[in-house]
Amino acid sequence: MQADSREIYSNQTGVHDNLEQVVLKHLRHPFLKPPAEHTRQAFAAVSERISASPASLILDSCCGTGVSSRQIALQHPDSWVIGLDRSAKRLDKEYEDALPDNLLMVQADCVDFWKLAVEAGWQLQKHYLLYPNPYPKSVQLKYRWHGHPAFADLLRLGGLLEVRSNWQLYIEEFSQALKLAEQATEGCEVIDPAGQYLTLFERKYCQSGQTVYRCLSALSFGNTG
Repeated sequence: MQADSREIYSNQTGVHDNLEQVVLKHLRHPFLKPPAEHTRQAFAAVSERISASPASLILDSCCGTGVSSRQIALQHPDSWVIGLDRSAKRLDKEYEDALPDNLLMVQADCVDFWKLAVEAGWQLQKHYLLYPNPYPKSVQLKYRWHGHPAFADLLRLGGLLEVRSNWQLYIEEFSQALKLAEQATEGCEVIDPAGQYLTLFERKYCQSGQTVYRCLSALSFGNTG
């Protein structure tokens, strides 16, 4: 049975003309927006939990209902996996199985959480950005993660970064942004999850015949927080 999933439509036909200008601006100038108090509290609770049992750290940012976070936690039993999403409704979705012991699901704004993690000196083992909102209109570049002021904090957290999307242009732009930040990447590549879908979106896209793209980067930007 084939899933029904619309492909992304955009009025943008290639890498954004302003990508380099926007990315370099954000890399050169710190993002000064202070984190919200509720995210400070969430970060403090996570920090207390992981400090009691130190292990390598994996972030699953914008995790939605946490399907991917559960799988990642099971794949990395010796690491702390933190699923981040700002929606309580998505995070409150109930599953029959219990959360893996090494998984923490956190309601927080990723931008604020990343900043606090940088300030705390975190260095990640891995970081997943799975099917983020592509903001496909040309005028929405600064809403995409690689065009957002928080991009530098994302890079400072280090680790093996994996970004997946069903919009090829998003991955091409993200890869170019990484290169502008002097980060090594193989660029945009096609992947076939072959039934081992990390997210419900990924399953829907694949079953409707869409192509899945990703970029990988072993980040070495450096945490200067």
